[in-house]
Amino acid sequence: MAIMPETGRDPTRPSPDALLEAARREERTRGRLKVFLGAAPGVGKTYEMLTVGRARLKAGLDVVVGVVETHGRAETEALLDGFETIPRRSVPYHGTVLQEMDLDALLARRPALALVDELAHTNAPGSRHPKRYQDVEELLDAGIDVLTTLNIQHVESLNDVVASITRIRVRETVPDGVLDRADDIEVVDLNPDDLIQRLKDGKVYVPTHAERALKHYFSRGNLTALRELALRRTADRVDDELLGHMRANAIAGPWAAGERVLVCVNEDPRSAGLVRHAKRLADRLHAPWTALSIEGARAAALSEAERDRIAEALRLADRLGGDAVTLPGGRRIADDVLDYARSANVNHIVVGKANRSWLFELVNGSVVYDLVRHSGAISVHVVPGEAVPDEKPARRAVAVTAPRPGRDARPYAIALAAIAAGLGAAIVAEPYAGVENADLFLLTAVVAVAVRWGLGPSLVSVVAGSLAYNFFFLPPVYTLTIADPTNVAAFLLFTLVAVLVSNLASRARRVAVVSQGRARATERLFGFSRKLAACGTLDDVLWATCAQVAAMLKVRVVLLLPDGQAVTVRAGYPPEDMLDEADLAAAQWAFDNDRPAGRGADTLPGAKRLFLPMRTGRGTIGVIGLDSDGAGPILSPEGRRLLDALADMGALAIERVRLVEDLDRAERAAETDRLRQALLTSISHDLRTPLASVLGAASTLRDLEAALPADAKAELLATIIEESERLNRFIANLLDMTRLEAGAVAPNLSAQDVAETVDTALRRTQKILAEHRVAVEVEADLPPLALDPVLFEQVLVNLLDNAAKYAPEGSTVTVRARRAGDRVRIAVLDEGDGLPEADVERVFDKFYRVRKGDRVRAGTGLGLAISRGFVEAMGGTVTAENRPDRGGACFTVSLPVPARSAPRDIAA
Repeated sequence: MAIMPETGRDPTRPSPDALLEAARREERTRGRLKVFLGAAPGVGKTYEMLTVGRARLKAGLDVVVGVVETHGRAETEALLDGFETIPRRSVPYHGTVLQEMDLDALLARRPALALVDELAHTNAPGSRHPKRYQDVEELLDAGIDVLTTLNIQHVESLNDVVASITRIRVRETVPDGVLDRADDIEVVDLNPDDLIQRLKDGKVYVPTHAERALKHYFSRGNLTALRELALRRTADRVDDELLGHMRANAIAGPWAAGERVLVCVNEDPRSAGLVRHAKRLADRLHAPWTALSIEGARAAALSEAERDRIAEALRLADRLGGDAVTLPGGRRIADDVLDYARSANVNHIVVGKANRSWLFELVNGSVVYDLVRHSGAISVHVVPGEAVPDEKPARRAVAVTAPRPGRDARPYAIALAAIAAGLGAAIVAEPYAGVENADLFLLTAVVAVAVRWGLGPSLVSVVAGSLAYNFFFLPPVYTLTIADPTNVAAFLLFTLVAVLVSNLASRARRVAVVSQGRARATERLFGFSRKLAACGTLDDVLWATCAQVAAMLKVRVVLLLPDGQAVTVRAGYPPEDMLDEADLAAAQWAFDNDRPAGRGADTLPGAKRLFLPMRTGRGTIGVIGLDSDGAGPILSPEGRRLLDALADMGALAIERVRLVEDLDRAERAAETDRLRQALLTSISHDLRTPLASVLGAASTLRDLEAALPADAKAELLATIIEESERLNRFIANLLDMTRLEAGAVAPNLSAQDVAETVDTALRRTQKILAEHRVAVEVEADLPPLALDPVLFEQVLVNLLDNAAKYAPEGSTVTVRARRAGDRVRIAVLDEGDGLPEADVERVFDKFYRVRKGDRVRAGTGLGLAISRGFVEAMGGTVTAENRPDRGGACFTVSLPVPARSAPRDIAA
């Protein structure tokens, strides 16, 4: 598509867009494509391609023949000598074997240049791509340069023009975008007379086919017209390249204002012709273009075939390089089109000429007339369109729920019943309201029918109401004649008002129904977003996404996520665990290439499902696959938009859950690293220090045993024992922590006296508390508690050891045990500096030690963590707090009193 200049730009400066495009061309890794374009078969495209390929081969380039069709021509076959040719693959098809280009072998060979004949060729069923030009696109994406051939009749936008010239419609077409993206186009031209002579000489077709071709396709007039099309299409391409060069180098020229083309499509079979016409107009104007479909109030009444025609027209626009847009409509389609055109700066609107009666347009209005009347500065191109063989003209659907005669007569019967009810009411009310108001009862019935059942039944009610009004109320009554001329006017006015009111009411109903449908869809999307927000795991998100898509689109859904290099099924609705080989290949291709694949797509259409990539800002994160029982397209344009919204929401939810999981893993890794560092630090200090003391004392005893006095020997032995006990406590703490984390702590509970356990713990810590005063406050009548004596004693030892470390020498360490209701609280209090507020809960973390200035107290940081684990294993709790009466910390163990002991409140 042509690159348009920016308005208001300084013409002496290069265009940024053109410079950027030039830079991209230089930096890209995509292969280069050269197309040999001919006006008709037999002009020598393949011959010219092989000639250029041979020249590149002689120049030392790695050239491989992917596929070349010689059609039995001796001079073409001679040119193939010396080329490396990739063997074709055999494809069984209906009892025959078709020979196709082996794309995978060509990709694996990876030459610098590949020769691929007949770009418009249709591949055999079961191939990865339906068309050869898609094979060529994959070769280009792999960085392989390609030479290929194409006839002008295979260009998509010129397909109907060629058909009108030759009376032959070519089924194999190539999207214009492929030609637009080609790096070079070379026209292989031959005079029509020379081509006709080649045909007569048997150098194009065999004699029997050549004689028939001369009478039809290869007439001189046809060849001249096709030759002009080929030259004109190439001239447009050359003009685009010239404009791009001028803009990139700031060469002044007669710059035109920017143009933009909009084509309106609907369910009419001629919409495809309108799209092609718009493409040709846009090419002539060097303008971007858009195909627009308005989903008005009658959209829900369209048949599946009509919906498919709209979808096909939009897909055609996309293939031809245009944009495809579908918008919800309001009351007037023309207003919607003009609103969009003005917002998109469109100055050319292409619309089809409707084949509708003047009566229909009088009642419903004319979109074409409204566009022309209100377009202002926008040019409106009214195109008659071409008749499509074997297609019936599209009929306008009259209502969202309008029944079709012969299928459902109930609404029409209700319409007649409503008129009968209105007539009965009018007859009853006539003595009171007068005959002049009888029409109001009938008009009310007409409006009621229009609002409930739509335009068709309402028109029936209009006819029945008009006849009833004439028969029962206009003199002479009980006849269908009207004696008074004024009553004729009244009758006609009633009929006209009834028609207008029923039409307006049915329109209002259609708009209301469509609005309700959109509101329901919006509500369901909102509910889906809330459901996704509540999902905390990846499996929940995947299941919710599959279930929502299946419910809203009435399809079967699978969702695949990458597992290494391959995608695997992670969820499905209904549940699906495995896919067949074709579906899995389509899903993998869609994920790898970020494009749709499978049923209804351009790639691997033989798959049972359609696979669409799920994208976020970080790229493709998965693939969603859809399947339905119908034979047609799985999704309508409206369904595709809804799927895009659902897939985007699901993809964002998947990304959110993964980010949360990544954050959790990062936090766990950081915590693990912190614990590892703390363990290494603890081991390096608390293991080496007592070992060094033991080794020093033992070495002294060994070396100086005879010279040392008895008291010195006793002191060294006491040092060895003390440091060995310290080392033993360190190892015991590590083992206890390992048991707790492994869940291997099983308390052996029995009735224990608290006072005895406290006394035992104090005896074990006598040396540790040697520099402190110890106060014991244990109530005399405490009930026995269900304890593991070994574990609980270790808890008290750890708490007393912690108090000795952080309380200054000479201070008092207090052990207090009291009953509080149905629990007993054992507290260890010190007179140290207390706990920082931020560390009150963290003191029970593994390897955590409270800092004092820049120093950290000696110890493993495991004692309090082990104490909490042991106490919780026995059904109790342990807490830390600062003493309210003075400086220092208080650690409290709370244990339940056995049920047989009656609760008693503690005295104040």
